[in-house]
Amino acid sequence: MSSDKKEQEDSLITAEEREVLESVNLSKVLIPVLIGVVVVLFLMYRQFDWDEFANINWSRGATNWVIAAILVICARHLAYMTRLRILTDGEFSWKKCFELIFIWEFSSAVTPTSVGGSAVAMFVLAQEKLSAGKIATIIFYTIVFDTFFFILGIPFLWVFHRSAMLSPGGGSAGLTTWFFIAYGIMIFYGSLFFYGIIINTKTVQRFLLWLCSFRLLSRFREQAIQLTEDMVLSAEEIRKKPWSYHVGGFLSTAAAWSFRFITVMCLMLAFVPSLRGNFDMWQQFLIFSRLLVMYVVLALSPTPGGAGIAESAFGPFLNDFIPAAGVALIIALLWRILTYYSYLLAGAIVIPNWIRGVLYRRKKKKKESTDT
Repeated sequence: MSSDKKEQEDSLITAEEREVLESVNLSKVLIPVLIGVVVVLFLMYRQFDWDEFANINWSRGATNWVIAAILVICARHLAYMTRLRILTDGEFSWKKCFELIFIWEFSSAVTPTSVGGSAVAMFVLAQEKLSAGKIATIIFYTIVFDTFFFILGIPFLWVFHRSAMLSPGGGSAGLTTWFFIAYGIMIFYGSLFFYGIIINTKTVQRFLLWLCSFRLLSRFREQAIQLTEDMVLSAEEIRKKPWSYHVGGFLSTAAAWSFRFITVMCLMLAFVPSLRGNFDMWQQFLIFSRLLVMYVVLALSPTPGGAGIAESAFGPFLNDFIPAAGVALIIALLWRILTYYSYLLAGAIVIPNWIRGVLYRRKKKKKESTDT
């Protein structure tokens, strides 16, 4: 890109927007990919067995389950598109939702925290001419829906499986502690956002500002003020919505997360003949529960998109269903390629085109204002 063109584009983007765009810079794709590759190579060195690989039954049934996994991934993307359509009151076309979900998933894949992903989502939605209140509603309600799927799902599934859903043998003390810490954090911020946007925004505002009065958290005061101002806008929007808006948003969220787990289950059925030959719905229900717990644990991952952590955690979580470590590694790698690295690749294609579209619209608007 020429220096003149670069300067022209920089003039169309504010410093704050540039910071957000840099957080999803395509060069950042290399970080999670490298982490994932290093971990997979290490695990292959430690666990891979060519005899196990050679004994995999590559039957038509296995192929069909891999195809089913790909179709389930498509269904998951459609569920996220449906949620975005609902939360925008149908202002986005299906084509626009298809594009924006790729960008949203990409931003989550290259950022280790939900804050980074939310900042990108706010920037993206702001370019689509939505009101500030609607943007705040989409961001906050998405967080509430996602967290409440886990907050409500864990105790419901615990009734059926108890400690068996933690990991083989009921879970080690370290894993159990890590899970409950992650689950507790999820309950805290999910409930905080829910209370703030549905019940009493002012109380949450006072609470956050009180927290920021402590020296250790004082540097977050400006962000807390902005957060509560966005909550006020979101609360005003949400209180106008019919029940169908809330129910539709949560059901599409539950469908998207369920499809995420079902994808893994399909891959397990493809590569583990014993699961396929003795198909047991109760066993599949337990696997679904185990995957729910695994994702709660991965929520605290310090790496972008859980890169490296997800691949290494997969086998230990499910080794009572996939006894061969090498086969578990193959399933984990294919799972991550289909559901994580594929979004990195798609984002690398979609985001530059989307940014060019944003800059073109701004350049055109600037030219029209100059001409008049």
